[in-house]
Amino acid sequence: MSESIALDRTDLRLLALLQQQGRLPNSELAQQVNLSPSACLRRVQRLEAAGVISGYGARLDPRALGLGLQAFVRVQLQKHGQESVAHFADSVQDWDEVVTCHALTGDMDYLLHVVVRDLEHFSHFLLDRLLNAAGVGDVNSSFVLRTVKERHGLPLR
Repeated sequence: MSESIALDRTDLRLLALLQQQGRLPNSELAQQVNLSPSACLRRVQRLEAAGVISGYGARLDPRALGLGLQAFVRVQLQKHGQESVAHFADSVQDWDEVVTCHALTGDMDYLLHVVVRDLEHFSHFLLDRLLNAAGVGDVNSSFVLRTVKERHGLPLR
């Protein structure tokens, strides 16, 4: 989003509904926020054009796809020059196992959320890809035992 736009209560209600039920037809969406279908569609299109709504997608259950192991991996680079950082960021883009990568402050440079089939798959990812990536100095992994809370929507209050 290049610049923020003013959001009123109706916009926030639309966003909340779309976060919960992204496949809700425009007619039902309009009804739930007390707008005509055409006015509702214009608002949604304005939110999309402004970048407030960045896309739509299905949430998949990793276990149903045979991806039974999740890990959070903290990565520290050996060097922090522009070239090293750019090289690591480019490498991460090619690793399908990494579903999110965040640059951090503090003692570690990156936090990776890794989703794989099992420990053997994780071992291959770690040894063959991550530790072989140029510039990686230290890696620390934590495995997910249980998900206590998972929320896909953003707080809109």
